[in-house]
Amino acid sequence: MTADTIPTPRESLIRAFLVRHCWGEAERRPLAGDASFRHYDRLRRGAETAVLMDAPPPQEDVRPFVALARHIESLGLSAPRLLGVDESNGLLLLEDLGDRTYTRCLAAGEDETALYALATDVLAEIAARPEAIPPGLPRYDDERLLTEAALLTDWYYPAVTGSPLPAPQREAYLAIWRRLFPIARLAPETLVLRDFHIDNLMRLERPGLAGCGLLDFQDAVAGPATYDLMSLLEDARRDIAPLLVERMKQRWLARVGGLDRISFEASWAVMAAQRHAKVIGIFTRLARRDGKPLYLGHIPRVWRLLNASLTHPVLSELAEWFDRVIPADRRGVPAP
Repeated sequence: MTADTIPTPRESLIRAFLVRHCWGEAERRPLAGDASFRHYDRLRRGAETAVLMDAPPPQEDVRPFVALARHIESLGLSAPRLLGVDESNGLLLLEDLGDRTYTRCLAAGEDETALYALATDVLAEIAARPEAIPPGLPRYDDERLLTEAALLTDWYYPAVTGSPLPAPQREAYLAIWRRLFPIARLAPETLVLRDFHIDNLMRLERPGLAGCGLLDFQDAVAGPATYDLMSLLEDARRDIAPLLVERMKQRWLARVGGLDRISFEASWAVMAAQRHAKVIGIFTRLARRDGKPLYLGHIPRVWRLLNASLTHPVLSELAEWFDRVIPADRRGVPAP
């Protein structure tokens, strides 16, 4: 920005925030964006670095991130430390956890099994500790789960057919999900971070479970313990070998205890189908409403994952609905 450029009101807020926290003279470079309205800058001040989260209200609310970051740290796990907080204006100054995301580590050929084992152990630790659910955390209740599952019918279906899904078929779809959610809750309730996948995990030079850094958790809820492990191992962005998936399932079950394999797999299947349906809907919405078509490239993989989940016996009714309403030849990539 040149000296004679008048800053926008948002930029003026950011500059004042950085000055208050002694980072006003720092070099700023864009670090990342995501599917939300948030974006991030890396700040450099001599040898020191930090991260600016710009999450403009009313679209974004940083208060859940602030509360969860402090809670995660209290559990002995690694979230970015809060160096500066302006909740009303949606600005946070965060510890810089570096560049070693799981995505980059895997691309560089680091030990895949070790990385997934560490992340799995973090989830097992959370699931095994009742205090992992902080007071007042929203529940992953039926209404929330249904709203997410309906993203497929409300965004993907019209995108591939050119017309809205008829109301009776939509209601039949939601009624099936209402019957399935009790099966998902065969798994114990725990802190569910909801976006637990390789883009949101960091490999840190810290001992034990603290070596896995957690980045994206502001939408956390209290829900079935199978959800985050499934999100990690049935990743919309990356194929994972079935043998590794099985080893991590066994590892998690051995560490958590108290959940039989049949109930675990049934809960997993329901949560997997719900998440994959949601993600297909979200990726379609990002392309058609928000002008972000890049996410469409992941849809074929997500359909493969959804199709696989539909083979579980507890999902037979849902599988029949898909065969009637969105048959295999309609399960493709919608136009942007």
